[in-house]
Amino acid sequence: MTVNGARHELMLEPRELLVYVLRERLGLKGTNVACDTSSCGACTVLIDGESVKACTVLGVQADGHDITTIEGLSANGGGLHPVQQAYHENHALQCGYCTPGFVMATVSLLREHPNPTEEEIRKGLEGNLCRCTGYVNIVRAVQAAAGTAG
Repeated sequence: MTVNGARHELMLEPRELLVYVLRERLGLKGTNVACDTSSCGACTVLIDGESVKACTVLGVQADGHDITTIEGLSANGGGLHPVQQAYHENHALQCGYCTPGFVMATVSLLREHPNPTEEEIRKGLEGNLCRCTGYVNIVRAVQAAAGTAG
């Protein structure tokens, strides 16, 4: 598998979840484990550009695929990705635990819908849960990243 542009060849147990492969085998701690039931979205990563909850994918299923984690968003480690910047500028986080998953889901959402309405944003992020923010600033951040902030 390729993770954040680097090719990795790993021997995995058939039952090993991708979220644990990323965190424990590759040391990418930005992909958070929260519910382990696919309910919260804290473990969201991009697989071939599509947002996926890494707790629902076996590591062996990622064979031959391109995975992007929150650590892989900034180009060559320089600066924040525009979505990360928008979350920062719009105070779209509090404790921050869910933020990597929301950012990754937002990147995928904006690839599919570059100019989403508020309703499309809320529907597009409904698989991610935040216990702190109330979602208002998250929606604003997505609008800012899309250039549709009003």
